[in-house]
Amino acid sequence: MINCYKILGVRKDATAAEIKRAYRQKAKLLHPDVNRSDSSAEFQELVQAYEILSDQRQRSIFNESFETRGAYTKNSVSSFDYYKWLSARTDEESRAKLIFFNLMHEREDEAVAEFKRMNMTHANFNLKYWFSREDFMDYGYILAEELTLRNEYYDAILLLEQIIKMEYSYNYFRIFFPEVIEFTLSILHRNIYGTINDELALDVFERALDLEFSAKEDAFFLRVMAEIYKKMGDLQTSAICLEEADKVCLSKKKNNVERGYIYDSFEE
Repeated sequence: MINCYKILGVRKDATAAEIKRAYRQKAKLLHPDVNRSDSSAEFQELVQAYEILSDQRQRSIFNESFETRGAYTKNSVSSFDYYKWLSARTDEESRAKLIFFNLMHEREDEAVAEFKRMNMTHANFNLKYWFSREDFMDYGYILAEELTLRNEYYDAILLLEQIIKMEYSYNYFRIFFPEVIEFTLSILHRNIYGTINDELALDVFERALDLEFSAKEDAFFLRVMAEIYKKMGDLQTSAICLEEADKVCLSKKKNNVERGYIYDSFEE
């Protein structure tokens, strides 16, 4: 019987977010598309361990079976309460770390609430200032997922925008990056126009135009912007957006073909 926790390198009490992050980190090293050595068997074992631990029922069954065999011993628990220590502090670094600590310890509602509060009360609050780039990208993506579940689409897009721009310069997510792109495009297509106010929606689509998506996506953003400007009574800007949409379809499609650009497959 495989030791799923050992394979993923997590504790038995690891949260779903910690398991997801551990899997993503190891998969980037072992995936056959990335690793040219003979790691396919090890990768398949990793996938199997992740599938077990990411499913609540399978994980429960595994825990019962594994403990029966006496194959797992509990780690000693420190008397220091990091959560209480962070909660008592008011500086931005501690509050930022509290957000991600809550996120990784099944306090998702608290994490989202604190993130929203800090954004409202601190004009220049930015999570990425307090973490390594890798930690921010991992935890920020998980936080964006939680924000989306709570219909906080604008804040989710702002986080995803930072992560996507980092990925273009750093190549951290690698084989998982299409998943990040697909998630972002899903929000842009389904959860912005008509869901948040028009001014914020325009800001979102203007930001999206800088994220190097395909010609089809840029044209979509511009046409939605044209519709918003029309609704707001700004017919001149609406016409400009429609004109730009037509132009980008001609110019960027040619460039994308030449570059072999891959992000042109999103379907509503």
